[in-house]
This record gives sequence, C-alpha cells and structure tokens, in this order.
Amino acid sequence: MNKVISKLLTIKDKYLNENQFLAILSVFAGLAGGFSAVIIKNLVHLIQHLFKTGYFEEFDHYIYFVLPLIGISLAVIIAKYIVKLPIGHGIPSVLYAISETRGYIKRHNMFSSIVTSVLTVGFGGSVGLEGPTVATGAAYGSAIGKAFNLTYKQVIILLGAASAAAMSAIFKAPLTGVVFAMEVIMIDLTVTSVIPLIIASVTAILTSYFFLGTEVIYHFELKEMFKMIDLPYYALLGILTGLLSVYFTKVYIYIHKVFSDLNNWVYALLIGGISLGVLIFLFPALYGEGFEIINNALAGNPDLVFSSSIFSSISDNVYFIIGIMFAVVLFKAFATSITFAAGGVGGIFAPTLFNGSILGLLFAMVLSQFGIDMSYSNFSLVGMSGAIAGVLQAPLTAIFLIAEITGGYQLLIPLMIVSLTSFLTTRIFIKNSVYTHQLSERGQLLTHHTDHNILKMMEMTNLIENNFKIVYSGQKLRDLVEAIQESDRNIFPVLDKDDKFIGMITMPDIRKIIFKTQLYDTIKVDELMVKPIVTILPNESMNSIASKLHKTSYYNIPVLDEDGKYLGFVSRANVFSEYRKLLKDFSVD
Repeated sequence: MNKVISKLLTIKDKYLNENQFLAILSVFAGLAGGFSAVIIKNLVHLIQHLFKTGYFEEFDHYIYFVLPLIGISLAVIIAKYIVKLPIGHGIPSVLYAISETRGYIKRHNMFSSIVTSVLTVGFGGSVGLEGPTVATGAAYGSAIGKAFNLTYKQVIILLGAASAAAMSAIFKAPLTGVVFAMEVIMIDLTVTSVIPLIIASVTAILTSYFFLGTEVIYHFELKEMFKMIDLPYYALLGILTGLLSVYFTKVYIYIHKVFSDLNNWVYALLIGGISLGVLIFLFPALYGEGFEIINNALAGNPDLVFSSSIFSSISDNVYFIIGIMFAVVLFKAFATSITFAAGGVGGIFAPTLFNGSILGLLFAMVLSQFGIDMSYSNFSLVGMSGAIAGVLQAPLTAIFLIAEITGGYQLLIPLMIVSLTSFLTTRIFIKNSVYTHQLSERGQLLTHHTDHNILKMMEMTNLIENNFKIVYSGQKLRDLVEAIQESDRNIFPVLDKDDKFIGMITMPDIRKIIFKTQLYDTIKVDELMVKPIVTILPNESMNSIASKLHKTSYYNIPVLDEDGKYLGFVSRANVFSEYRKLLKDFSVD
C-alpha cells in the first residue's frame, strides 16, 4: 500500500496540481460512500427479510418484544468489547472531527458504523441508515487524507465529498448529496470545493445504480397539481412540521439526558431495549426505518400504520385512525431517541421522513373531515420536506432530497413553502439541530461563520508567551533596570512571594525616571506597577479573549490560573498572527 501511495504522490508531483489531485481522490471517496451504502442497505434488508419469513413468521408481531433489545445488545457488545471505543452517531461524529481533530476520524469507523447500525436497524431499532453511511464514507475520506498527508483544508473537502457520496448513494439523490455537504458538513465553501463534491456524488450514485438499480427510493405519483388556493394550507403544514421538529428535538435531548444520568450502560441497554420493544409491540409501524409505511403514506394509504397491530380491529373508524396516527408520530420521537440512548447506532433522516410523511397525510385527513378535500399524497410528500427542514435545520437539503427521492419536482413550490416555514418556525424555539446541539453545548461546533471558526480553532498553548523578565514585590528600581538590560521585551510582570500576579510595569510607565540613578534604591517596583483591568484564564474561549483585546487598549493581557498564579501573556500581535496562519490553512482556495 505504501508503494502505491508513493507512486501516486510521484505522479502528482510531476503532472498534477493540488486541485487536480484532490479531484482524483474524490473519486475514491465517492466509491467508499457508494459501496458503504450498498453494503449497509443489502445487509439490513437481508436481516429484516429473515425475521418476516420462515420460522419467525409464526410469532407474528410478538417477536417485536425482544428483537430490538437483541440488536442493540449486539451493537453495544461490539462497541465495548471488540472495537473498545465509542462509535459515535454518524453525522455528529463527522462534525466533531472537523471541529476538534482536524478531520481525523478513527479507523474503526471504516467498518464499525456499518456493523452496529445493521444490527440496530435490522433487528428493529427505530432509526435510519444514512448517518452511519455518512460516518463510514467520511472515515474513508479521512483515511485517504491522512495517507497522502493532505492539509486540513483538503481533508475537510474530502470529508465533505465522502459525506455527499454517502447521501447520494443511500438515497439515490446526487444533487441532494452535494447540497447536504454544502449546508450541513462543509464550513468554508468556494468553487474549488464544490467540484470534488460533485465528482464524489456522481461516482457514488453510479455505484448505487449498478448494485441497487435506478428506481427512486420512495414512489410518488402526482395526481393533483399545486393550486394557489392551497397556499394557506401548505403554510399551516409548514408550521405544524416545525412544531413537530421542535418536539422531536426536545424529546431527543431529554431522553439522552435521562439515560446519561443512569451512569450505567447495562441499565441503559435493558431499560431502552425493553421500552423500545413495548413501543414496537403496540405500534409495529415504529419498527426499523419505516420504508414501506412511507411509501404507503405517499400513496395516500394509512393502512400499514395499523398492520399487524393490536389496533387493527378499529382501523375502519376514521377518528380512531386519526388518533392512532397522531400517537405513532408522537411515539416515533421516543422510539428513535431510546434506540440511540440505549446504545444503538443509526441515523435521523429516516425517522424524520417517517414522521413528516405521516403528519402530512394526517393533516390532509383532518382537513377532509371539515369538507376540505386535499391530495393525501401531496401533503404526505411535502410533510417530509418540512420535517427534514425543521429537525435538521437544513431547508435546502429538505427541498432537494424530497424532490429527488420521490420524483416530486412538480411540487417544488409547496416543497419550498413548507420547508422554509418549518425551518423558521423551528428556529423560533431552538437554535441547534439534533446534530449540533451537544457540540454547541460543549463549544465544539464550527459553523459557516469564518471568524468564529478560526477563533474556535485557535489553541491557547500556541498563544501564551512567557519570555518576560519577572520582578518581585519589594524589589527596587535598580532590580527593574537590571531586568530591563537582560530582556528584549517592554513588559515586566510583578509577582509576590507565592508567584501570584499582582501587577505589571511597561517601559512607557518608567521612561521618565529610568535614567535617574539617584532613585534606583528609593523607589520600589510596587510604586511603578499598574493592575490590568482584565486578565485571561488558560481555559478561556478565544471569543472571550478576542473580545477583551477589542474592548481594551491593551496589546498584552496577562494569563493567570484560577489561583492567580502568573503563566504568561497573550499579545494582540500573536493572536493576529495565529489568526492569519489558520485562515490560510482553513480557506479552501
């Protein structure tokens, strides 16, 4: 392998520039994303087919009691005793790598996300497959970047390309893959970075077509075109999907907090697995991705929501149907959150699409009870886009995804209205998506705001300067003059006998008396020092430090530990220099 890499690097140095070489590597990232999608899809379908036929068929839906617990248990065992490292939750782990590890993703993610998510979803975990597919593709992108010793900005482009490829292949939606990478994954976007995204996305979709066929994932038949008179109803659906997104996100955060407070993975596994089994027993529609149920909703048919459930006997009463559908939408948030919290591995897209399609269908059914006849299929379709736009806080991804995976481009205007309305509604109540909430809470989230990202990437250890001559409380001006002769700096920290910082002296402060030798033994440094208005803690955020430099006239601010002991200074010049250095590394062009 090393010989192959060396050969490719030789070819690159002779014949290719950086952008051309990156374009070639994006093909490999595309293949990694494409094959990851093919493998993960086929394995899950195989497992689910085994459970729905043959020996297991006799147990009907009673088997749902135990299947989720078994699947999540296997996933947890693999993570704890085979991989022995946290596997992470797909897309958040990619965002974490971009923010905290300069794009490096541990090698086990090249296979561990696939294996654990297949077990989780195949055995009935109420999550999707897109997150683990993205994480797997990104892990290969990271490995390629490390193998060829690429710069940070090049590694980030490869991660984005691999993520675009995974989305393109898993949903058979190449344009969505590019938009998703631009909107959710990529941080600093220029024309240079778009080309690798497109190359990887096209490579992945062709791989997916070759093994999985060219049919769209979700089948939709347009029976009624958009009419202007329907505009208020689509806007109202956008508000409802926005509120559903807020509910979903809040439940997700709450469940994770409850399970993390258990501080015992065995309890979390047992409580989560059993709870999920009960939910799926009561509402079999919550089993797995819900692929077939979404397709039925897009056909305007709610029957599969009740199929094999204990409520099937009342499925001829429209009010019971509406009530059960509403309950399924509400409990889907719990089922998905519990799957993750118990230790399962999966993605958010599929549960979100499920909820959006059911809510859209439910909304149209409720309208029909008031004599307002709307297309069940159309509202189910656009409900999916509203849910994606709200839960992921990615309206562009929502619009293009639903149009591509269903072939519903004829309803582009309703898709845009519902997605935008849902996104704006969600943002009123929550500022971060399920992907970014925890990263934001820990201060580990990079955004599309370049200044914020550069400051976030700065490390305090690179900024602290400590080559200053120290003087101590009680010393005389003579001692200070000797320190000046031995130093090339114009600041002198003053410490007490316990090395605690009590002030500082600058050259302008003593310029008028420095040559008055008669004062050398009569003036103490305590009389010359000044106490700075602000100081810096070693773990303080760069945003805070930048704010202090901006609001004060100081060129240097002392850094003290929590006990007040002197550690050094942070200078305006050093911060600016480091900022420029990182900006050059961070910028894609």
